[in-house]
Amino acid sequence: MVDDLGEPVTLAGPPRRLVSLVPSLTDAIETTRPGLLVGATDYCTHPPDLDVPRVGGSKYPTVDAVLDLRPDLVVANAEENRPEDVARLRANGIPVWVTTAAATVPEGLGSVRRLLTQGLDLPEPSWLVEAEDLWRTSAPVWATAVIPVWRRPWIVVGRDTFAGDVLHRLGIANAYAYHADRYPRPPLDELNDKGADLVVLPDEPYEFTAADGPESFPGLPYALVNGRFLTWCGPSLVEAHASLTAGTRP
Repeated sequence: MVDDLGEPVTLAGPPRRLVSLVPSLTDAIETTRPGLLVGATDYCTHPPDLDVPRVGGSKYPTVDAVLDLRPDLVVANAEENRPEDVARLRANGIPVWVTTAAATVPEGLGSVRRLLTQGLDLPEPSWLVEAEDLWRTSAPVWATAVIPVWRRPWIVVGRDTFAGDVLHRLGIANAYAYHADRYPRPPLDELNDKGADLVVLPDEPYEFTAADGPESFPGLPYALVNGRFLTWCGPSLVEAHASLTAGTRP
């Protein structure tokens, strides 16, 4: 087998001791087959009752802590995890399955399906089928939005991002969809002069709130949304469709 990046993943059999370095994959694996995970990052908050040893952050995991757990397989992501950590795990004989940095919802769900059904030899979960049905089509565009994910400095969603495609499928065009960068860093004046109809403010990775964020966009309608619904490719996509539709409409 090979992972999403074309790297070989050699397994003696279906893995039964997994460490996840990606919060959304942690949620997908534990929801689909509870008990496979023996370790996860500090940011793996779902499912809420997950009780496994923690191995640090996604960007800077404690590799020795991962090795101490003796996993059959580690799951990682091309955007969230550092190549040097993946390389060190592989150098220590630990297979690592790296998923793609998906640019669309179908691409992301296809990546998760490969991991679950091919990599982990699990049946296709019902939540995945439901998520594909919910997100299969796109609504007509009714607004154009700027989508900050950080401030000080301001960083916004740009081209070819999962979050941008999520909103596009709800009828919200991304004002920076054709920018050269996937996560541009425009000045605030530019953001306010972009001619957007809406600013979408998620609560992660930066925790925007009613008192922290909207004041920077005077006169522009804003929507505070669950960041997990916007960026996680996993079981949360089922709930996300209704929540984001209700949360962004005026």
